[in-house]
Amino acid sequence: MGRVVNALGQPIDGLGKIVSTKTRPIERIAPGVMQREPVNKPLQTGILAIDSMIPIGRGQRELIIGDRQTGKTAIAIDTILNQKNENVLCIYVAIGQKNSTVANIVEKLRSGGAMNYTTVVSATASELAPLQWIAPYAGCAMAEEWMDAGKDVLIVYDDLSKHAVAYRTLSLLLKRSPGREAYPGDIFYLHSRLLERACKLGKEYGQGSITALPIIETQAGDISAYIPTNVISITDGQIFLMTDLFNNGQRPAIDSGLSVSRVGATAQIKAMKQVAQSLKIELANFHELQAFSQFGSDLDVNTKKVLNHGGVLMEVLRQDQYAPFNVEREVIELFVAKNRYLETIGIPRIRELLKDFYDRINVKHPEIIKELHESKTISPELNTKLDGLAKEFFDIAGTKAS
Repeated sequence: MGRVVNALGQPIDGLGKIVSTKTRPIERIAPGVMQREPVNKPLQTGILAIDSMIPIGRGQRELIIGDRQTGKTAIAIDTILNQKNENVLCIYVAIGQKNSTVANIVEKLRSGGAMNYTTVVSATASELAPLQWIAPYAGCAMAEEWMDAGKDVLIVYDDLSKHAVAYRTLSLLLKRSPGREAYPGDIFYLHSRLLERACKLGKEYGQGSITALPIIETQAGDISAYIPTNVISITDGQIFLMTDLFNNGQRPAIDSGLSVSRVGATAQIKAMKQVAQSLKIELANFHELQAFSQFGSDLDVNTKKVLNHGGVLMEVLRQDQYAPFNVEREVIELFVAKNRYLETIGIPRIRELLKDFYDRINVKHPEIIKELHESKTISPELNTKLDGLAKEFFDIAGTKAS
């Protein structure tokens, strides 16, 4: 924990030797169906858009996919930062990245207090292709040691596109015949045997888990290229990041239409299900009407309402980097948005007012946060209480604005 190692497990952070008496093979056959149990416990990312619409469960494999510079690594780092009090150990595997990039990530994790429960496995672009190829398997072997001890582990592979390129380099040097896009024929097996090792173990096997977040870089949003389609078919869903949304200032730039979690609401607490149930449909309606409304200026009242509500939701889902939310704050913010308390407030003020509202509840009504934390549901009494507080707060805010 708290160390930076290379693909062979040797320390490269200048903090002295790592004393160990045990080794593991980097390759292991994944646990069979009988050893596993269904994914049912959420892994909170602290990112509102993901926890509400594309929930990740402990033991799941969720792909983060998008073009270069759209915030893929940012999502992974925020998720690691959010595991501070969640009792989840983290491993970040950097494959084929610049040394300076990895150093910045380590520094960010250290300043956020995340290195206490994180190991960084680094095989940078300057390393030999075989070491870049070995790195994710080495990281996975470390994760399995903790999973076998009954612990929950989060592992990030950043990124598997560069991993595939390193393997292609190796294969072509070994004179293996190239196939589609010059990759060797067993490139699918390269990633499937890695990602299949992520799972949730059953009771008799200690109930440990490995949650994998592989990252894939696309070229001009082409998710039908060879490596993206391979990894999409192996994983249990994908978070798709869109360049257009990113350039328009929507952070994280998650496309709610193309993103999906195949585990779904089984990896959510009940309170989140209550407030986020209709979110994806409302955003789909908004995006459809938004495209349509560009061609006409004379819109009816209902269309204007849908467009306004969609604009509000997009603003609610906007979030700064390195600032993950706890699940209670996510539920409260979505409760306010769902009950339409933000419709009359100008969009530029929404984020500031939501923060003020949460801070007010935290200070004056900590019992609400406590109840949400313990019961993980919004009871009818709590619903009435939150409703009254939101009405009072946002009525005053709306009056001041007008």
